[in-house]
Amino acid sequence: MKTSNALVLILVLLYINASTEWPTHTVCKEDNLEIHYKSCDPQQDFSLSIDKCSDITTHTFNIRASMILRHSIKELYAKLNLIINGKTVLTYSETLCAPGHSKLIFCGMKKGEHLSYEGPVTLGIKEIPQGDYTISAKLTNEDHVTVACADFTIKNYLDY
Repeated sequence: MKTSNALVLILVLLYINASTEWPTHTVCKEDNLEIHYKSCDPQQDFSLSIDKCSDITTHTFNIRASMILRHSIKELYAKLNLIINGKTVLTYSETLCAPGHSKLIFCGMKKGEHLSYEGPVTLGIKEIPQGDYTISAKLTNEDHVTVACADFTIKNYLDY
C-alpha cells in the first residue's frame, strides 16, 4: 500500500513539473463584458479579482491582488501591449518604482515577501473598447527580471 501511495505522489509531482501553463483565471464576467487572465511567467501565478466588471469604467474601483515575490522591487517598470488579431497595435510603458519616485505602496519590498493589495484603483478610462482583444502586461525590476507577467483577454459586447 505504501509503495502505491508513493508512486501516485511521484506521478502527481512529475505532472505538476511537466505542466508549463497556468490556468486561465476569471477577473470578472457579466452579461456583455468578460475579463480573464493567465500568468505568462512559467514559474509564478498570482491572484487578481474585482467585484463587478462594470466598475472598471467608473473613476475608481476596488481590486484584490496577491502574490509571493520571487524578486525584490527596488525599481519596477510596467510594459503593456494591446494586441488585436495577434498584432500589437499599441504599446505603453511606465516607471512605477524608482529611487525618489515610487507610485506604489509595495515599492521596496523584498524577495519572499507576500505582496497583497485590497483597495481602490483608478485607471482613468471612461469606457472599454468594444470587441475581443488581449492586453499583455509585464512588470520587470531593476535587473530586468520579470516580477509578474500576464495576458488579459477582454471580451466587450457593450454598446456605449
